This record gives sequence, C-alpha cells and structure tokens, in this order.
Amino acid sequence: MPIFERPPLETLPSERERWTPLYLEYGRLEVDDSSVKWIQSDGLVCAIPVATISAIILGPGTSVTHAAVLACAESNTSIIWGSQNALRFKAWGSNTSADNANARKQALAYGNRNVRTSIARKMFAMRFGEEEAIADKSINELRGMEGIRWRKLYYDISAKYGVEWSKRKYDKNNWDGADAINRAISAANASLHALCNAVICGMGYLPQIGFLHDDSAISFACDIADLFKAKTTLPAAFSTVGMLESGNDMGEDSLEDKVLDRLNLYYEEVSIMKRIPLAIEFLFKNL
Repeated sequence: MPIFERPPLETLPSERERWTPLYLEYGRLEVDDSSVKWIQSDGLVCAIPVATISAIILGPGTSVTHAAVLACAESNTSIIWGSQNALRFKAWGSNTSADNANARKQALAYGNRNVRTSIARKMFAMRFGEEEAIADKSINELRGMEGIRWRKLYYDISAKYGVEWSKRKYDKNNWDGADAINRAISAANASLHALCNAVICGMGYLPQIGFLHDDSAISFACDIADLFKAKTTLPAAFSTVGMLESGNDMGEDSLEDKVLDRLNLYYEEVSIMKRIPLAIEFLFKNL
C-alpha cells in the first residue's frame, strides 16, 4: 500500500490559511510516491498539496482510494461528494486533528435559549446592522425581518446589474426549469455552502447545528454563508447573467461554470478564507 507520511500536527495550516476547495470530476484520486495524485480521464496527472486545501469536492466520474482518504484525513482536509459542478451536496467526511472543544461550545450555545438568540442577533447585525432595533427580538422575529431585507437586497442588486427579478424560485428536482438568474444564484450559493461547510468541519464545529437555520444537515454552514452572500454569490450571479443578457461573449462554458469562475474573483476580493474563520470565532467569542 502506498505510504503517505502524516504531516506533524503543528505544521498543518489553519483554515484561514488554506486555499478554497478544489473541485474534481472524471478521474481518480490516489496516493503515489508518498503524495496525493489526481489522474484525470484524459491522462493528466498532477500532485495535490492536500494539507493546504480546505476541501476536495468530488464530482461525477470520480473514484478515490482508501489511501487517499486517509491522507486527507491526516491533513485535516475535508472530502465532499457532490453533483456536477458542485451544485449540490451529497455527503462529506472530515477528521479534525484537535479536540472536540469547539463542538461542545457550539452545542452548549445552541442548548441555551438566551445564548442561541444572542448569536442569532450577532449574525443579523453582521449582515444588516441595526443592533438597537434587534436588541429584544426573538429568533422568529429575526427571521421575519431577515426575509424583508433579503427581498429588498435582491431587488437592489437586480437593478444595479440590469437583470429582471421576480422572486427566488427553483425546483431541486427540475434544475433546468428555473430561469437563468435563479440557476445562477443556486450555483453560486452551493459553492459558498461547500466552502463554509469545509471550514466549519476543519475547525471542529458541527455543520448540523445552526442558529437561524435549523432544518438542514448543514444548517450552520447556511448561517455562515448568509454572512457573505451579499458581497459574493449575489453579485457574481447577477453580474454574470447581466453580461450574458447584454450580449457579452463569455465563452462556451455553461451558465453555472461562468458564475463559479466569476465567484472566485469575489472570493479573492473579500479574502473569504480568512473571513469565514474570523466570523465563526466572533460569534462564539466570550462564551
């Protein structure tokens, strides 16, 4: 069996120092010559520095060896299985190299109604401000206020990029039935959810336990993703569709590929890999 030398724990980079997730499809991930290698269906072979990546997302047509999974686990790098273009989560696996202190902190915060509400207010304030206006609001009241502000944000961004907007509407079982802007938003959001999920797992938190979201297996990832959508996924989606509708030639890639390419520019602009861990740490500060 190929041998992958486990990096010393103290040499592993923190989540804020890692690269954004790497998406792979139609190939094989294995260990060869003591390193993780990607062998693509067209014959391309490249080494992957797994200890510097926040997550590896495996799309259709991929296989992964036991040795490669162990190498990722020992490097504290999550593996996520997704559908084409990473548009949907299917499953994930990760191994935290530290203890369970952060998971216990998160669970205790969720279990205390006052602390849970306080964290939900922090998240609302990080997106919309209005600290004084939400000082006495319950979580259900925050959700109602949030809905109003999201609808206004959608209309403001649609006007900025000249894209007609009606409402957020899509059917998970009929992807192609949605209009272009809704498909673009969904593609961008799925990427951000994957990124947040990878960071959360890498830091030892629990993606299932959210504070404003509570009905998903990645509720906390949805909470954290919402902190950044206004400056990443929404402008990426609306600007891409706006350029396509204005006749700009953006190549032959699919709409989803174009959106994800543009989204990476926004990730870099806001230093997303540094800001997600900082946001999580801020939410649980002094608990």
